[in-house]
Amino acid sequence: MSNANLGPGHLGLAISHLNETSSPWVSIPGGELRLVHVDIAAGIWVIANRFEPGMAAQRHLHTGPVFAWTTAGCWMYSEYGVRYEAGSFVHEPAGSMHTLVVPADNTETTEVFFVMNGANLNLDDNDNIVSITDAGSIAAAYRMLCEMQGKTAPSFNGA
Repeated sequence: MSNANLGPGHLGLAISHLNETSSPWVSIPGGELRLVHVDIAAGIWVIANRFEPGMAAQRHLHTGPVFAWTTAGCWMYSEYGVRYEAGSFVHEPAGSMHTLVVPADNTETTEVFFVMNGANLNLDDNDNIVSITDAGSIAAAYRMLCEMQGKTAPSFNGA
């Protein structure tokens, strides 16, 4: 049963809503980030990213599945050679390891919406874990970036 059209309080469930004012974009190296949902207990975090042409993220391994929807531009994983253009949906199974890159020849900012389950184990060139990004750490980092950039971070249920 879908509760998308039900009001707050139905069956004790609350519907949450954030807009760009209540969940602001923050600057990160190579683009912008917007945290739109986090549930630390469930290990789920939902982010929107705007990536500039030529941006590359650190190689990482996912402990849980990831779902991505590209709304503008193009990105890819350097290991796979597949370009994910606007309108693309990507499912990454748990255990996938890759390096997200945005082609330098992109003519526009790339926008991607990610639903993350579990953690990203960020790796060095020898596959050593150098850092971990999960629901708790992304919530803390987002709050810190909001504060540093003079923006108000939202209060998330479960964070």
